[in-house]
Amino acid sequence: MPKRIAPLTAIQIDKAKPQDKDIKMYDGGGLYLLVTSTGGKLWRMKYSFGLKEKQLTFGAYPAVSLADARQRREDAKRLLANGVDPQESKKAQKAAQGEQDANTFEVIAREWHSKFAHTWVPSHAQHKLERLEKNVFPWIGKRPINELNAPDVLAVLRRMESRKILDTAHRVRFECSSIFRYAVATGRADRDPVADLKGALPPVKNGHHAAPTDPKELAPLLRAIDGFEGSFVVKCALQLTPLLFVRPGELRHAEWSEFDFEAAEWNIPAGRMKMKIAHLVPLSKQVIVILNELRPLTGHSKYVFPSHRSPLRCMSDNALNAALRRMGFNKDEVTAHGFRATARTILDEVLQVRPDFIEHQLAHAVKDPNGRAYNRTAHLAERKKMMQLWADYLEGLKAGAKVIPIHKNAA
Repeated sequence: MPKRIAPLTAIQIDKAKPQDKDIKMYDGGGLYLLVTSTGGKLWRMKYSFGLKEKQLTFGAYPAVSLADARQRREDAKRLLANGVDPQESKKAQKAAQGEQDANTFEVIAREWHSKFAHTWVPSHAQHKLERLEKNVFPWIGKRPINELNAPDVLAVLRRMESRKILDTAHRVRFECSSIFRYAVATGRADRDPVADLKGALPPVKNGHHAAPTDPKELAPLLRAIDGFEGSFVVKCALQLTPLLFVRPGELRHAEWSEFDFEAAEWNIPAGRMKMKIAHLVPLSKQVIVILNELRPLTGHSKYVFPSHRSPLRCMSDNALNAALRRMGFNKDEVTAHGFRATARTILDEVLQVRPDFIEHQLAHAVKDPNGRAYNRTAHLAERKKMMQLWADYLEGLKAGAKVIPIHKNAA
């Protein structure tokens, strides 16, 4: 009859001293404490599986107490009773945890940033990462990306909204969407939950480039532009500014040779673009009408909007904002550059256009989820539809029609 092993006590374990060689102190059921010659006290468990002698490690005492070690022994015995090797089960759990740790939001976000950082201006890339580090990673960075849902991201955005940094919240929403789409493309997420958050944040009312983002405020501004009584050239430029939402400098320097009226496209050369990449702007029917009205007056000039002082120079950089002030709109209400924010917000929040289509039309440095650069004709058919949709929407606002959003938001 085998000798019965008396269970260990905490006092015995605490009093155990290192010897010249390792010693084993048995607790029963295969569990023992290995007291090493260097003073370590390590929990081990001997067991048999498939006619083979095997061993489990449970950690070191006192971090793993006697009670904890016994509980782990019982857990292992239950696995054995069900025909499962505890050692293989432990390896599988560790591998799963490792995979989970490798697929956290922060890990994938940093991977995304590293992959695309070279495509952005260095300061822009730095600001993107700092926004994520400050506003996102502390709350959802350690969570597996495939477990995150729309309410998780919304909670992050709400914190920024409560801190009165709404513009940052909108930027973070777009960046999170890009990260999720990258995760989908690389097989680590099933979908982009940020797409469900359209309309969840209020639009940005004011900023460095002020502009109305509420359709009710935009409508009277558009009507005021149509009634502008100053220079006809300036009036046409003002009318085109919200329709095209290019940067004011890109519009002022527009040349007639860049317009393809048959294809209804404006091709801006790379040298004039902020990102130094050629840009293509689809022209809506409303834009074509305005250009055709202007062409008899300035078509002989190199510039679509020549200076009133010399046809050899384009319109001055202050002409558009000065015209807005003349109409009674102050700089806190609207700027020529601000119409870009107007278009971005309403196309996204009201007309439900895909954010990457909008960002590309804004001539931002957009990449697809696999890192390929969009060329100037990327998604051209979709962007042509978007620009016509936008022009029709603005026309409806001016006419006083009740413009119904294409999709209703639940948020």
